[in-house]
Amino acid sequence: MDNLFLLLFLASVVTLVIGLVKPSVFTRFLQERATRKGTAIIFGISTITFFVLFGITTEPTSQTQPVIQENRVSESAEVDKQTTELNNEQSQSQQQQEVANENNNIQEVETPKETKTTPDAEVPVPKTDRENMLVILKADASSKWGNDYGMVKYEYDNQVQAYDWVVAQTEYPDIMTKAKSKWSNDYGMVKYEYNNQVEAYKWISAQTEYLDIMTSAKQKWNDDYGMVKYEYNNQVEAYKSL
Repeated sequence: MDNLFLLLFLASVVTLVIGLVKPSVFTRFLQERATRKGTAIIFGISTITFFVLFGITTEPTSQTQPVIQENRVSESAEVDKQTTELNNEQSQSQQQQEVANENNNIQEVETPKETKTTPDAEVPVPKTDRENMLVILKADASSKWGNDYGMVKYEYDNQVQAYDWVVAQTEYPDIMTKAKSKWSNDYGMVKYEYNNQVEAYKWISAQTEYLDIMTSAKQKWNDDYGMVKYEYNNQVEAYKSL
């Protein structure tokens, strides 16, 4: 209908123009001599009428068209939204399925059991004879001098020095054994006894006079070379004084 009024509107416009230019064309239709004023009134009214009718008939269409278009756009957006959500759900479901499959595969793979090797228990290294003896010497020094730490240190240092000296000796082992037996862990006295006995032994071995007196002294004091020397000297001196 709006197209019909549009055609009539255009036709009235054309006739209006023709009537204004050459009104005599419409004389036979109007059954009287047509004038510009008359044709302008007739076709002007018809032009306005058809324009109004065209506007009335096209207005609902023009008003509903944006609504329809808007509804279509909204429906399209809703469809796109639903499609996107569906795709996201499918993607998430697929990812979850892949993760589940990977976990199943990992569980199915037989992982070698870790064998924990317990480190070998540290075998305590036995202390050397010297280390053990140092402990004994320190205890003896502390027992002897109590809280007099200066004397404890002095005693301890002397005993350690004497111990190292005694251990280093390799000659006259019998004399050393007897000195250790006599003085035990008092290495200061062991050293002193050893030196005196070795000196006396060497002196006795060098004597060549009064052998019967030497023999008697050895029988009396056996391997106590210090006393053998002392006995020998006293007997020789007494013998010479007779």
